[in-house]
Amino acid sequence: MMSNFLSNSIFFGVLLCLLSYQAGVFLRQKTKIAAFNPLLISIIIVIFVLVMFNIKFEDFYKGSKYISFLLTPATVALAIPLYSKLALLKSNFKAIMSGLIAGVLTSLISIFVMSLLFGLSHENYVSMLPKSITTAIGIGVSEELGGISTITTAVIIVTGVFGNVSADIVYKVFNIKNPIAKGIGLGSSAHAIGTSKALEMGETEGAMSSLSIAVAGIITVIFASFFAKLI
Repeated sequence: MMSNFLSNSIFFGVLLCLLSYQAGVFLRQKTKIAAFNPLLISIIIVIFVLVMFNIKFEDFYKGSKYISFLLTPATVALAIPLYSKLALLKSNFKAIMSGLIAGVLTSLISIFVMSLLFGLSHENYVSMLPKSITTAIGIGVSEELGGISTITTAVIIVTGVFGNVSADIVYKVFNIKNPIAKGIGLGSSAHAIGTSKALEMGETEGAMSSLSIAVAGIITVIFASFFAKLI
């Protein structure tokens, strides 16, 4: 009875997503533990609820799909902190571009090497090539190269969450203190989820990370076509 009620409700998907994410935010604020990333917690809660009440993903998606409409304006809004730091971007243009190209190539080469080591098929290989760029661009790249969009989406989310959670530890271990370097690192490796972490660190970090999302996406589109032919 409960399963049928929830499956037929058009508000269930949206409500579950919002409440689960809010639970993640609350847990993160209370514990201060980086591993309790709100997005990661919300994913776990959503999966648990769907399995517990035996709700099909298609029924859940009927309501939750409306949240995805907010992705585009949210991404565009990232241009605001970038505009405020435009002078900083111009004065460090060469260093920023070098860092972005290095970040994209590191991602593509690591996927290539691991695919060889684990003997992945071409389809699985190209599905993971866009792992470090935002979902909107990554899915398009994956499909164009003959990959599986669902695998690409999953890999992008895992990459973003891992980057968000591990950022503080990595920067502390390697003594990275420059705000531009922090922003470029997060944006080029962990896309929008990493950018949310960069915005927590500071306005400069957030601006540089916002820039990285767009530029890293373009660079990946260019280089991914070449790497796709290697396997």
